[in-house]
Amino acid sequence: MSALFGEFLGTFILVLLGDGVVCGNILKDTKEEGTGWTAIVLGWGIAVTIAVYISGFFCPAHLNPAVTIAMASTGAFPWANVPGFILAQTLGAMLGAFILWLHYYPYWERTKDAATILGCFSTGPAIKHTWSNFLDEAIGTGVLVITIQALGMNKLADGFGPIIVGLVVIAVGFSLGATTGYAINPARDLGPRIMHALLPIPNKGDSDWSYAWIPVFGPIVGGSIAAILYQMLISSL
Repeated sequence: MSALFGEFLGTFILVLLGDGVVCGNILKDTKEEGTGWTAIVLGWGIAVTIAVYISGFFCPAHLNPAVTIAMASTGAFPWANVPGFILAQTLGAMLGAFILWLHYYPYWERTKDAATILGCFSTGPAIKHTWSNFLDEAIGTGVLVITIQALGMNKLADGFGPIIVGLVVIAVGFSLGATTGYAINPARDLGPRIMHALLPIPNKGDSDWSYAWIPVFGPIVGGSIAAILYQMLISSL
């Protein structure tokens, strides 16, 4: 139960701070409005680092169903624990989105564009192109998963791992993330998207469920393939 709580808490913090910087950046009349992609990417990297530090005492700090499934695919994590971890991560992400809805409450009314409001909760592509969008999410998550695997093979100082994870999130954001908004985490996208659909948000449109499967399955496929290939490579050395 402590591990499930850790995954719930960590993913809650991840979404609260990560989507929080998106809200501050794109909602109308905030003091952060219009600061741009650089602020969003740096904010997400810092959010991930803090979330891993906070939750790491309780759990492996996957905070991401794609990471959980990838670790299970290589035998580094038991499959029996996968459903519970994914549920905890998704619920944590939903709570994070709910708290952000309350925190930015007056700004939803001021923001008239439905796509901007959805962007505070979930990702969307700059250009809709199904296989390319899927590939973007798969590659970005693959890089994240390989980095996590590599941490155990390097002699890092105690407590330094979360910083590396945050840095790879920043690197993926700058290098690959501008095409889809880089969910690279099914819970981070699906949980808030569900809350967008459920909450009484002024000026919101639909939750773009036709796209929603890409930031869920793209990261899972990409992360799992990358994890298996990297494990095979390491085993051959």
